Amino acid sequence: MKTRIVRVGNSRGVRIPKLLLQQTGLSDEVTIEAEGNHLVIRPVSRPREGWDDAFRKMALAGDDRLLDGDLASTSRWDESEWQW
Repeated sequence: MKTRIVRVGNSRGVRIPKLLLQQTGLSDEVTIEAEGNHLVIRPVSRPREGWDDAFRKMALAGDDRLLDGDLASTSRWDESEWQW
């Protein structure tokens, strides 16, 4: 699909057709970067998206326990020497 680079104030912009936006799932916030002589537009990465649901599922499955067991037991060093 061919389009034009247009003036937007002191910058330039590209109008992205609605069909391409729907096909790619791009919304209001994107990142743009240059890779060689190409511009690459990607959706903004949200690294923690979905964590709430994943933690909820882990708790329901009983898979949210500490891997190193019960840490309630302390050593003598913990009780006498450790300072906050």
